Amino acid sequence: MKRIKNAAEFGRVAVLMGGTSSEREVSLNSGANVLEALLARGVDAQAVDGIPALVEALHQKKFDRVFNILHGTKGGGEDGILQGLCEAMQVPYTGSDVLGSALSMDKIRTKQVWLSLGLPTPRYARLSVGDDVHAAAKSLGLPVIIKPSCEGSSVGVSRVFNDADLDAAVELAARYPGEMLMEQLIEGGEYTIGVLEGKALASIHIVPAGEYYDYHSKYISDETQYICPGLPDAEEKIVQQLAEKAFAGAGCSGWARIDFMRDKNGGIFLLEANTAPGMTSHSLMPKSAKAFGIDFESLCWRILESSFARDAA
Repeated sequence: MKRIKNAAEFGRVAVLMGGTSSEREVSLNSGANVLEALLARGVDAQAVDGIPALVEALHQKKFDRVFNILHGTKGGGEDGILQGLCEAMQVPYTGSDVLGSALSMDKIRTKQVWLSLGLPTPRYARLSVGDDVHAAAKSLGLPVIIKPSCEGSSVGVSRVFNDADLDAAVELAARYPGEMLMEQLIEGGEYTIGVLEGKALASIHIVPAGEYYDYHSKYISDETQYICPGLPDAEEKIVQQLAEKAFAGAGCSGWARIDFMRDKNGGIFLLEANTAPGMTSHSLMPKSAKAFGIDFESLCWRILESSFARDAA
């Protein structure tokens, strides 16, 4: 990985944020923090809101590289569309490439790849509108989680403990495009771990004030506890190795965050890979990096450095 000493080597950087996905507000928050950090380190960076604005700016040759902090799909920058655009226009960008971004955005297909590699992930069922959700739940066994396959930030997610609540959960998830995922609910601790340049950072044990780690707990509540590192040394090493395999298996590059659960017997279950993790004051990737000795400004610098892997493309 090329290390940059002089901020001028980055050239003019577009910090791409906002967009039109369901995660727009989170992205704007993340982007503002990233922009502030890069400016503080002397990087010539400017905010750009959404992909159409970026296209116009790139046609005018206003930027030399892109720090992508868009979240989500359908106007977000995590589904491979932005990555294909940048590659077609030969503009280096941060994060995973087309394949890694598109695959990781689709939770169902990520699970299929992980399972093919022998990596642990909860049992699941694919659902389309009109499918027999009750039969699927009976096959998996309650409780289950139902969520859109291609959304993030806990958007459209329901925990279902009773058969009578299944239809309402499907109705909520079906408001978003694409397939739905029904997944075995792992009852235990919620965890995440950052991966930077293919190497795992510190795990975080997430302890929400409420029943589980929902949108409010992620972005609003100050009562959520984050224990970092989240596991004893021996288990931490195991999880770090597993996260690195999950990162590579999903085709990720640059940086990502791997979410997982630990059940009551200590079993680890991978949930998903986030290729443009949140960078808000409540976000987990900065916490994972900080426990590894990387402060927020340095983290943003390191992520931007990773874009140089594409300069020769």
